[in-house]
Amino acid sequence: MKKFELTKESVEMFGRKFFRIKAFVDFGKVKAGTIGGYVEREENLSQSGDAWVSGNALVYGDAHVYGDAEVSGNAKVYGNARVSSSALVYGNAHVYGNAEVSGNANVSGDARVSGNARVSGSALVYGDAEVSGNAKVYGNAKLIGDAMVGSNADYICFKGFGSFNRNTTMFRTKNGSIAVSCGCFFGTLQEFEDKVKATHGDSKFAREYLACVSAAKIHFEV
Repeated sequence: MKKFELTKESVEMFGRKFFRIKAFVDFGKVKAGTIGGYVEREENLSQSGDAWVSGNALVYGDAHVYGDAEVSGNAKVYGNARVSSSALVYGNAHVYGNAEVSGNANVSGDARVSGNARVSGSALVYGDAEVSGNAKVYGNAKLIGDAMVGSNADYICFKGFGSFNRNTTMFRTKNGSIAVSCGCFFGTLQEFEDKVKATHGDSKFAREYLACVSAAKIHFEV
């Protein structure tokens, strides 16, 4: 049995025609009769699982949303892109090319995931971040701000350091600098180093974080 149908409501953009969808039966958190987002054709969204497209989101081309994934807001998924498992793509995010977003990954804000990139696990990509090429972002990596990751060498992630056993992600940015995302901290590598020294002094936690800084300087050849 089909879980959704194409309605007669449609819009035309980019030389394509998109149809608003409507839930045909109850599934997941969606109730029968719920109006969803837009797809170019029925094959863009799986008729099985709890996957859904909502808001003004667009899914088109040969893109496919399946599993328990959700695409919402003003997000766009197109080309040969795949969004699956329990992944969320929302805000003004774009996922396109041959890119895949899966697992519990979140792609949001004005983020872009393209090329053959893979975002999976519990990874977060948001803000103006861009993931492209053959990059694979996974685990608990968090790419924010103006992150620019075009290969696996463009970011590193440390797990379990500091007083709260935080995950610390260090990555290249669009202006060529190295940025750090750690808990509520986001800034340059130098700002992170200064913050660690001011907050933790000469404690074990300071030594752990500063070891990560040293490793980042070697990796990124700072």
